Amino acid sequence: MISPLAYIHPEAIIGENVEIAPFVFIDKNVVIGNNNTLMANVSVLYGTRMGDGNTVFPGAVIGAIPQDLKFKGEETTAEIGNRNTIRENVTINRGTAAKEKTVIGDDNLLMEGVHVAHDALIGNRCIIGNSTKMAGEIVIDDNSIISANVLMHQFCRVGGYGMIQGGSRSSKDIPPYIIAGREPIAYCGINIIGLRRHGFSNEVIEQIHNAYRIIYQSGLNTTEALNKIKEEMTMSPEIEYIINFIQDSERGIIR
Repeated sequence: MISPLAYIHPEAIIGENVEIAPFVFIDKNVVIGNNNTLMANVSVLYGTRMGDGNTVFPGAVIGAIPQDLKFKGEETTAEIGNRNTIRENVTINRGTAAKEKTVIGDDNLLMEGVHVAHDALIGNRCIIGNSTKMAGEIVIDDNSIISANVLMHQFCRVGGYGMIQGGSRSSKDIPPYIIAGREPIAYCGINIIGLRRHGFSNEVIEQIHNAYRIIYQSGLNTTEALNKIKEEMTMSPEIEYIINFIQDSERGIIR
């Protein structure tokens, strides 16, 4: 299962049933779990921690030092969870002193040419489209779909169960459950099809829709809209998620 043409540092820890193709490079201070597949020309660099059942396609580079001039060689990691598919030429940088780690959760698909910068946090079951570039310290919540060629400004957050249109550029936070697109990027409605696919009931979907009608269509500012939601709507986990997401936003949300 391990090609003699691969290089594995003697200090690297490799789990069971790992397939390592020719010309793979595995650095020291690397831990790779069980049942992973590393195809030809993959580089797994210092500080990488990989769980189980991942498939990494040719040319991917995991754990390279950050593209951040403040990085001074501190001990940091790039942490990959379980059952992720990491396609050709994906680059995932390790963390800096800011958060000390870059994290990719479980069951994600990172398509060809995706870049995940230092200290980013990607949740679970996300789909990231071809050539999307994510700057440092971004956060993507679970079950998000980011289409191709999306550019994400540093420190931005994307809420769960939403979808971002291909070619979009975002410098503000994108709340959960919505579709975001156009130029400049804006709210385009809720992600009804995605919510139904994830088993949300019609009642919950309508509740989410009503909350966003207040936020985006009532003419109120953000604080006023949130106060109106708190006063008039029945609280549920979904509504609380929307409220907390927007209240915690440091960059502000897209309009």
